[in-house]
Amino acid sequence: MPENTVLDAPDKPVVQLTQRTIWLIFAALLTSMLLSSLDQTIVSTAMPTIVGDLSGVEHQGWVTTAYILAIAIVMPLYGKFGDLLGRRWPFLIAVTLFTIGSLFAGSASSFPELVAFRAVQGLGGGGLMILSQAIIADIVPASERGRYLGPMGALFGLSAVVGPLLGGWLTDGPGWRWTFWINVPVGIAAIIVAWFTLRLPSRRSTRKVDWAGILFMVLGTSGIVTLTSWRSLGNESYDWSDLSLTGILVGTVVSIAAFIIAENRAEEPLIPLRLFRNSTFTITTLIGLVLGMGMFSAIAMLPTFLQMSTGAGITESGFLMLPMMAGMMITAIGSGQLIARNGRYKIYPVVGLAITALGIAWLTRINGEMSMMLFGTMIFVLGAGMGLVMQTIVLAVQNSVDPHEVGTATSSNNFFREIGAAVGTALFTTIFTSRLTDNFTSLQQSMATGGADGAAAGAAFDGSSLTPSVVEALPEPLHTGVVDAFANALAPTFWYLVPMVVIGFVLTLFIREVKLSNEAGMVARGEAVAATSK
Repeated sequence: MPENTVLDAPDKPVVQLTQRTIWLIFAALLTSMLLSSLDQTIVSTAMPTIVGDLSGVEHQGWVTTAYILAIAIVMPLYGKFGDLLGRRWPFLIAVTLFTIGSLFAGSASSFPELVAFRAVQGLGGGGLMILSQAIIADIVPASERGRYLGPMGALFGLSAVVGPLLGGWLTDGPGWRWTFWINVPVGIAAIIVAWFTLRLPSRRSTRKVDWAGILFMVLGTSGIVTLTSWRSLGNESYDWSDLSLTGILVGTVVSIAAFIIAENRAEEPLIPLRLFRNSTFTITTLIGLVLGMGMFSAIAMLPTFLQMSTGAGITESGFLMLPMMAGMMITAIGSGQLIARNGRYKIYPVVGLAITALGIAWLTRINGEMSMMLFGTMIFVLGAGMGLVMQTIVLAVQNSVDPHEVGTATSSNNFFREIGAAVGTALFTTIFTSRLTDNFTSLQQSMATGGADGAAAGAAFDGSSLTPSVVEALPEPLHTGVVDAFANALAPTFWYLVPMVVIGFVLTLFIREVKLSNEAGMVARGEAVAATSK
């Protein structure tokens, strides 16, 4: 990359963006992305304590759903408005919203307050993800961008493991409120660094805002997330005789249809449907969808399995997930460096999804007797596969669209991945829970035929109130039976994810590799002039 880049915004003095400033911006972007991705997982281990303190056990699903829903809704908005108006102010607004939401979520005195401020966090968090990726595209040429996108992709693996680990440590130590307050000083630091280093030009757009598209996108996304989170929101099952559930389904379908109509008519559509005529955009978006369904589903239940099968505590189970993080970081950063060196990127998602499929298939072999060395190898392979894919498909998307639409294309790709994660996790959890219930029923029946002691133990067994400590204290053979019930419910469920990832693998074969651009986005748009290297 050139040592200096000169940015000339029409209403600002000329700004010289040195390599040092680029690294400062990159540090602020990494920090903000870590904050956003970490907050999707950090509350998972603190959840029982949080909902107990705030009397929200029956509706605890809303703590996670409110955050995910807000992120999904604002992703396309930040992408579009960043393209139209510039990314400096949207980024500063996103960091500020996230920091304020974190401050007040940690200070919540009631459960509804917590849910509301989790939504505020999400309104900022969605922007941090999208704008960070788009800003890198603005200031770094595609030919060099792999070096920056690689570490960004590694952050998702880091947050998936460190989030529950950190959440457990904070809950056991200073208290669950610090799972939110820990974001505040980091958020303030990101705001300060971004204010002084993020010298990006602002623009004015004379085109009409696509209000109809925004409305129907919000309604449709809300419906999808609510439907997929139905059971976690306190509902026992999908009872389609329930008029509220049926109404949400019908409203969601109607909203999606209305959104498509609105986008065809809008002067400046929120998600231009013409992008889907671009084969690279369509293929990588579908890959993001299936990767979201497979990746988040695969890792959602593994910490619980570890706690139940090995007796590991919250913090210990987090440490046992570290091999997956290591695999993802190594391949995400390594592939980024290789892409920047030789300019070839198609091979990485092809190989990555093949490895991911094999890793998920291998997880169908887990059992309560396996060694942690073998388990660590399994999840290392899974992480290594995912690390080759995530940011590579973002690079492919950004390189294939007009520089004026890089934010919109980036946000659309991430939006569909979030939708895939919501749908995949709900499907996976439903299948796992159904299998586990059946296994517990069979266990009680087998205990009842095992003599007086077994019958008494089986009668006293309550699968709905199991915790790792309770499982650890169970007498034999009930302890082994419960551990096997978990393993036998979880392992076969992974087979449902394999076809999704295989579909993604097949799609990667059709990615058209386009030569990586040597111009940063703002240079291509005429908003910056690249200085020659000294």
